Amino acid sequence: MEGYLRADGRKGIRNIVVVGYLVECAHHVAREIALPFRDADVHVIGFPGCFPNGYAERMMERLCTHPNIGAVLLVSLGCESFNKYGLEHAVRSSGRPVKTVVIQAAGGTRASIAEGRDFVVAQRAMLDVAPRVPMTPGDLVVGTICGGSDGTSGITGNPAAGRAFDLLVRDGAACIFEETGELIGCEHIMAARAVDSGLGRELEASVAKAARYYATLGYGSFAAGNADGGLTTIEEKSMGAYAKSGASPISGLIKPGDVPPRGGLYLLDVVPDGEVRFGFPNINDNAEIAELIACGSHVILFVTGRGSVVGSAISPVVKICANPETYRRMTDDMDVDAGRILEGRATLDEVGAEIRDLVLGLADGGRTRSEELGHQEFILTYKTFEPIGPACLPAA
Repeated sequence: MEGYLRADGRKGIRNIVVVGYLVECAHHVAREIALPFRDADVHVIGFPGCFPNGYAERMMERLCTHPNIGAVLLVSLGCESFNKYGLEHAVRSSGRPVKTVVIQAAGGTRASIAEGRDFVVAQRAMLDVAPRVPMTPGDLVVGTICGGSDGTSGITGNPAAGRAFDLLVRDGAACIFEETGELIGCEHIMAARAVDSGLGRELEASVAKAARYYATLGYGSFAAGNADGGLTTIEEKSMGAYAKSGASPISGLIKPGDVPPRGGLYLLDVVPDGEVRFGFPNINDNAEIAELIACGSHVILFVTGRGSVVGSAISPVVKICANPETYRRMTDDMDVDAGRILEGRATLDEVGAEIRDLVLGLADGGRTRSEELGHQEFILTYKTFEPIGPACLPAA
């Protein structure tokens, strides 16, 4: 394995130029800047809101200084509330080249696009010849999520991802699972796996918070497609979602933007703190993927039974298809056929090892199906979080 060494000692498996818009009014210009480079690892991310939000600013800082990022172009309209120069300073302090294009100061759309493209061309030329350094599994952070789940997800794809997590944790990687709103009923089982009792109580509290949040909304994390695919209750879906965590001891509880301090297994709490203010905790799967990436995930394992085609900006997404019929119908979008387990053509251990090997291969130039197809979905909305307490990272 080889990667790109960053100033903070972390290593990336990609060397991306990210173009980040700081308000929806700058989204079109950012997209046009990146358009000629769609096959050259230039990705667009951004925050659409005009009003300030500490979570969004923290997320953008973590994303723009992610180890897979080599250079950053920020695109501002000029009158939004986002602290653009604070973000620029944070990126520059991380050792990455950065430039801010302010559309109102640059002279409008065409001038801003030209200025931005000049920066991207210059940075891409340097990044394309950047040296690579050796990596080990211990340098990796891997996240997991499930979406478009069905009755097969909890018996093939999710536990196979869990087996891969166990192998990666054993080799020193940091692995992150999330979806506390889909872990309702599993909190006591998770607490028993915590490395100490204080962390166990924090894990239980995070799921209780999610249950209260969804009860206030009058809506659970259960979609019509889940029912069509054979799932019956949130508890049944939760057991399948829990299987993605594998069997390793749980080392910590983190929130979006918190980077695991060392290898081990971590739960990511994605449900906002405080009263319900901003609607659904995550309006789609890509909102959760962005939070996993903001925690440093180099790779995302995405388990789907019904079928999902999304990828992501910044970090490659590995599609693990739980349902053999879905895999045969959507082969071009899938990386792993976990449905073989259901048909007796492979074991959980075999598919788990296959997933682990695929993750390691991504650092040696391998590409996922979503990358090959050009998927770079991204979304970021308003939230609010309190900092984690010392009980959340007992081994830090």
